[in-house]
Amino acid sequence: MFLTRFRVNTARAGARRLLSSPQRLHAAVMMSFAEPPPRDGSGPRVLWRLDSDTKAKLLLYIVSPARPDLTHLVEQAGWPTSPAAGWDTYGYGGFLATLTEGDIWAFRLTANPVHNIRLRAGEQTKRTAHLTPRHQTRWLLDRQLRAGFNVVEKTIEHRLLPEGDEHELIVHKQRGLLFTKQEEDSGKQNHVSLTTATYEGRLRITDPDALRRTLTSGLGKAKAYGCGLMTLAPVR
Repeated sequence: MFLTRFRVNTARAGARRLLSSPQRLHAAVMMSFAEPPPRDGSGPRVLWRLDSDTKAKLLLYIVSPARPDLTHLVEQAGWPTSPAAGWDTYGYGGFLATLTEGDIWAFRLTANPVHNIRLRAGEQTKRTAHLTPRHQTRWLLDRQLRAGFNVVEKTIEHRLLPEGDEHELIVHKQRGLLFTKQEEDSGKQNHVSLTTATYEGRLRITDPDALRRTLTSGLGKAKAYGCGLMTLAPVR
């Protein structure tokens, strides 16, 4: 497994075109591999996420079973004439092997928090996005056990609100995305609408194997569109 970091040059027209559509950026990411791994759910897959801590710095993270070649992204959305520009790829397997039950890590995740509802009796269920931070938080907490972790709970004296502030977790950067996707067989253009939210906080590992699967296979829906990639960092 590999973890790759690429800085996007947002001043370039090619970068702005990619950023305008998760479908285009997904295609560009998959072009980084001569033989992309299967997406049938049988194992690790290619995951990606955009992070922007400041307006001037936008980073693309990729987790993948194979080492990517981002030459085309440098030419289209990077700094192709700068010797220092490019991307950094790190071996991820060694880090994953060190994960131990009980360890505490800071985490970041951009996800597509959705649920299935039935508007009328007898109708098929419809996938609908959670739109409030409270429901988006519950979406993650409902999945934490199967994903191999628990979000760390705050002590009572550190809770600022009577309810909804029990965990060391922030949900922010909610975005509504609308773009078109072309069907491979028919060439038909379909409109895709999805909502994303970014989660940041601290977690405690409860099942290292399950967490490894989460980190390499993703969490939730819309993984092809920049959702599902969780990354860990040492707790400061």
